[in-house]
Amino acid sequence: MEAAADTAMAGADTYLVYVNPAPPGVACQAHQLGILVAALGGEEKAKAAMVYNYKNVMSGFSARLTPSELEAVKNQPQVNRVLPSAKLQLMSSNFEGVS
Repeated sequence: MEAAADTAMAGADTYLVYVNPAPPGVACQAHQLGILVAALGGEEKAKAAMVYNYKNVMSGFSARLTPSELEAVKNQPQVNRVLPSAKLQLMSSNFEGVS
């Protein structure tokens, strides 16, 4: 079963998914996982796709999604925006005057 999951994730990219905040009394992570479960059709698949969940600066999560999974996530009513995740590189390590 692991080989099938690895094959499915081979065409996946990582995305930042911005969602509505969790309703009062609902844990942030449970709310976000529920959105992903609804989009992907199962808790096991959603947990495998979830990379990280955010709650302090933004309400959302990062997940590895195939193109068809990406479209399913975008169609969830609680999803506000989906952006490709990007790795940023430090252009210089020379910070004059910064200690």
